[in-house]
Formats: sequence, C-alpha cells, structure tokens
Amino acid sequence: MTTLSDAKISYVLRLGDTPLILAQRLCGWCGHAPELEIDLALANIGLDLLGQARNFLGYAAELAGPQYNEDHLAFGRDEGDFHNLLLAEQPNGGFNDTLVRQFLLDSYHVLLHRELSRSADSQLAAIAAKSLKEADYHLRFSRGWMIRLGDGSDVSHQKIQQSLNDLWRFTAELFHADEIELQLAEQGIAVDPRQLQAPWQALVSDTLQQATLTQPTEQAFRHGGKQGRHSEHLGPMLAEMQFLQRAYPNCNW
Repeated sequence: MTTLSDAKISYVLRLGDTPLILAQRLCGWCGHAPELEIDLALANIGLDLLGQARNFLGYAAELAGPQYNEDHLAFGRDEGDFHNLLLAEQPNGGFNDTLVRQFLLDSYHVLLHRELSRSADSQLAAIAAKSLKEADYHLRFSRGWMIRLGDGSDVSHQKIQQSLNDLWRFTAELFHADEIELQLAEQGIAVDPRQLQAPWQALVSDTLQQATLTQPTEQAFRHGGKQGRHSEHLGPMLAEMQFLQRAYPNCNW
C-alpha cells in the first residue's frame, strides 16, 4: 500500500492539476468568446481556477519538500506526471463544448469542495472552503447557460445536446475511487468520490430537465487521468503552457 505521506501528495496534486488544466483551457477563450460578457466571465472563472490550483499545488510542494514549488509542479512535470481528470483536458471546441465541460465539472467541484471543507487536514479544509465560494458562482454561470441554450432555439438545443453526448463518457471518472482516495478517505482526509455520484446525478438531471436535454445513455467510459494516463489532447496543451519555462528554466521576471 502507498505510504500515507505519498498518498497525500498524490491526492493534493490531483486536486491542483484539474483546475490548472481547466484554467488553461478557459484562457484560450480570451478575445474569442461569442459575447464580451461571456469573454470576461470565462476569463474570471479561469483566474479563480488558477488561484485554486496555486493553493493546492503550493500545499503539494510543501508536502513534497523544499526542492519543489508551485511553479515547478505546474511547468516542470511531464504529461505522465499530471493527475487531472480527463474531462478537464478535452478541447474547447465551440462554446457549446466548453459550456457542457464546465457545467459537468462545476457540478462536481461544488460537491467535492463542500465535503473536502470538512477534511481532517486543516489545510485542505481551508483551501476547499475558499474554493467552494468560487465554485458556487461558476455553477450558477454554467447551469444558467445550459438551461438558456438547451431550452433555446433548435440550433442551440442541438449543439448543447451533441456536446453532452460527446463528453458524457468522461463523467464516470469523477466517481472512480482508487487505492489512494480510499486510503485517505478512511483517515478522514480525502473525499470518497463514490459518495458524490448520487447528488451529482440529481443536480445534473434537474438541470437537463429544465434545459429540455436528454441524458446520454450508458456508454464505454474513459478514466485514467488521475493515474497519469491521458488523452491525446493534454500533451500539445502542456507544450504551449510550459514553453517559456522550458525554454528559459528558472527565469525571474
């Protein structure tokens, strides 16, 4: 079994990597969103997520030792060393794809941070409590747009439904528990993701009903991101995100 110390480092990296990768994706919309209001909202959500990533990665670096810091963990690791959820790394596509991806993750993050704020690890609990306030806003934004576009025109409805169909196969990973999560959950440190599935499903189902959208049928699910097994989309995104630090290691501004 993984030592408690190593398990905690791995778990905190997971908590930091998903918002880091999602923030990078959202920043790709700067100057390209369909409306100025949406452009600003996505940028602000991205900044919130980046702040959450910094908090978690900073704590992971503290646990790992003085040779690490948040910048090294963000810009110095290779693809296989990232532990983000696969859903977060999926391409932006159209606004419909970004919106559905955001809604599915926002619904998860609200529930995750709510439970994690009760963690026996005081540092994790404090980060989660702060993140929850931001996640609540993120969910109001993405859920509102899901309902507006799902129950909008024929074209907007069709686009949102198609994005939902395409991304649904990544949702099972949100609730897939491995040895690390189960070990830490027994200690009251981590959240057992299986406990989040029922409330997540209820929240998503209620939203889809209001949006006149149909939940996709069961299909072959993808998982492995938390263990470092990623889709073909993460590598090119990291190459762009990490270019400057890789080209000029340890540079100071």
